[in-house]
Amino acid sequence: MSVAIDYSGRVVLVTGGARGVGRGIVRRFLDAGATVVICGRNAPDALPERCHFIACDVRDAEAVGVMVDEIGARFGRLDVLVNNAGGSPNADAATASPRFSESIIRLNLLAPLHVAQAANRLMQQQPDGGVQLFVASVGAHRPSPGTAAYGAAKAGVLSLVSSLAIEWAPKVRVMAVSPGLVKTEQSHLHYGDDAGIASVAATIPARRLAEPEDIGNACVFLASPLAAYASGTHLLLHGGGEAPAFLAAANA
Repeated sequence: MSVAIDYSGRVVLVTGGARGVGRGIVRRFLDAGATVVICGRNAPDALPERCHFIACDVRDAEAVGVMVDEIGARFGRLDVLVNNAGGSPNADAATASPRFSESIIRLNLLAPLHVAQAANRLMQQQPDGGVQLFVASVGAHRPSPGTAAYGAAKAGVLSLVSSLAIEWAPKVRVMAVSPGLVKTEQSHLHYGDDAGIASVAATIPARRLAEPEDIGNACVFLASPLAAYASGTHLLLHGGGEAPAFLAAANA
């Protein structure tokens, strides 16, 4: 049986879809024919065809409910949610303030839960249900020095995914993608100039950082009928992983 990945007539919500990884995810769903809604606090300067913006701070559960209701009213359906919004600046865990840590947990764990709950209410009413994808991180699987609260929140996301997949089945499939190092417009803040980015890329078996579209390709596949039996799981997208530090340090 041949199944094409065609999202014509489907509606996809990508939180934080105006830049970075989110923008790559949006591009790939648009390429597949979807109507895409992005949300954020500030509207982008321009939107491609079939892409729509709704202002929403995903940390505000009430605003999230209003946004999803608007999607249902305007488009009549919501087929795919990509819970992408998140992130963290670097901070020393020893000196990070309680307010800072709470804000990171709120953005990276509680906000995706609020969006998922609102989307689920709509998806459960649809004959074909829907698919929810959470953008997690390799930081959920390994130490995250400098972003400890972020890594802990992403580990919570993976636990959340496994639970929601059971609670909301069979109407709604729930999964996560866990990117490794991704090259975005803010890469220089983490890795420095082009030479720094190249040095980091050399440590990855794939010999490059991921592009945002690499994450988008995975999302398009997982939300499609080709992955209809996938739920409660996550996909690592790290180019082969990171080599153990002892390999570079050893002199045997």
